[in-house]
Amino acid sequence: MNADEMDLETKDQDPLELEDEVRIEDGSSTELADSAEAADSAADEVADEAGDEADEEVADGREWYVIHSYSGYENKVKSNLEQRIETMGMQDKIFQVVVPTEEEVEIREGQRRTSRRRVFPGYILVQMIMDDESWYVVRNTPGVTGFVGSGTKPIPLSEEEVEKILSRMEAEQPRVKVSFRVGETVRIVEGPFAEFMAVVDDLYPERGKVRVLVSFFGRETPVEMDFLQVERI
Repeated sequence: MNADEMDLETKDQDPLELEDEVRIEDGSSTELADSAEAADSAADEVADEAGDEADEEVADGREWYVIHSYSGYENKVKSNLEQRIETMGMQDKIFQVVVPTEEEVEIREGQRRTSRRRVFPGYILVQMIMDDESWYVVRNTPGVTGFVGSGTKPIPLSEEEVEKILSRMEAEQPRVKVSFRVGETVRIVEGPFAEFMAVVDDLYPERGKVRVLVSFFGRETPVEMDFLQVERI
């Protein structure tokens, strides 16, 4: 069969038959496309399920509110409220009671002392579904002086505010409490400049460092040191 006869045969062939041949030859590509589509569908289902769970928690109306108490009585109020939640069967409306604290390191007499510091003295966070019943239980807890809000209406915290507070509580690096300030004269107690007097030039609490100006050979030289290496005089 010559080339002209082959062209004629192809022209006379039914277009549907040609399409079937193309489908057969391209079968592997079709299978790959189907597999990719199936994978995308499965991923969408997982994402939808996760989203449904998050939506369900939001949909039940639980939000974070702030209540006020006398400073120094936050933990006592927290204990009182948790006891009332249990005895009055309010676990389905009041979920968490949190006194925001953070780890703090204080340098005193050359010693590093670690403690938990209240971030907002006099304030407590409560995650709850707000209605008349839950409001009554919280508001009438001994030590609670009121909700934070506009007038008599409690205002919930935004998600961003809650995340910021909770992440601050879980921070790996403790907050360093500094007892001296810029411009103050301190004594260096460790390192090559031990027993030298220096002037505080800058503070870096997030790193636990201080930059001081040490005077020797008639000039001031900036030196960065750990808070433990200096003390007030």
